[in-house]
Amino acid sequence: MQSTSLEDQKAPQKVIITGASSGIGFEAAIELAINGHEVIALARSKEKLENLQKITLSINPQAKIYAIVFDILNDDEQSLVDFVKRVWGSFNILINNAGKLINKPFKEMSELDMVEMFHMNVMGHFRMIKALYPLIEKKGHIVNIGSMGGFQGSAKFAGLSAYSASKAALHNLTECLAQELGAEQISVNALALGSAQTEMLEQAFPGYQSPVQAYEMGQYVADFALNGHRFFNGKILPVALSTP
Repeated sequence: MQSTSLEDQKAPQKVIITGASSGIGFEAAIELAINGHEVIALARSKEKLENLQKITLSINPQAKIYAIVFDILNDDEQSLVDFVKRVWGSFNILINNAGKLINKPFKEMSELDMVEMFHMNVMGHFRMIKALYPLIEKKGHIVNIGSMGGFQGSAKFAGLSAYSASKAALHNLTECLAQELGAEQISVNALALGSAQTEMLEQAFPGYQSPVQAYEMGQYVADFALNGHRFFNGKILPVALSTP
C-alpha cells in the first residue's frame, strides 16, 4: 500500500484486527504494520501469530505489531481491554475479521451448526465491539468483514444457508450500530466480500480458484479501514468479482 496525501494516513493509526492468523486478516495486518501503523493482531493460533510477526518484521524491522493469542468467543475480553489501555490507552480502528464457514446442505444441517455460525460470525464481533468501542477515539472506524453471501439480492449458494444468514445479521448489526455510535463520532461499515483465495475458501470449496488473492483483498481491507470512514457510515459495501 503506497502512502497518500490523505490526512488519515499521515498520522500512524492504532488498529486491532481479529482473525489475523491466516487469509485476509493475516495480509491486512502485515499491510498495516509495514506501513507504519500500530497493530494488535488477535487469533487463536500461537504458531500462526508468531509467523505473522516474523514475516512482518522481516519486511519492516521497525514495524509495531503485537501478536496476541485470543479467542473472541471464549476468552475474557476484560484482559484484552486492560492490555489495550496499558499499551495504547485508546485506539482508532477495529477490524472484525474473524469468522467461520460451514458448507453443508440444509437438510443435513443441525441446530448446532446454525448456532455455531451465529456465535462466531455475529456474537464474537458483538463481544469485541461491546468491550472495545469505549476506547475508540473520535473519528474512529469499526469495519465488520461480511460476505456477498449475506448481501441482499446477491447470488446465493447451496450449502451456505447458515453462513449467509449469519453474515446478513452482521450486516444489519452494522447498520444499527452506525446510528447509535455516530453520536460518538465512530463510523461503522461492513465490507461484503466476495471470494478470495484463503484457507477457509479452500476448505469450503475444494478445487475452486478465486480470481482474487488473499493479499490483494487484505490490502483493500487495510486501505478501507484507514480511509473508508471519510466517505461512508452504516454502509454494506460489496467487494466482489465472484461470490461463492
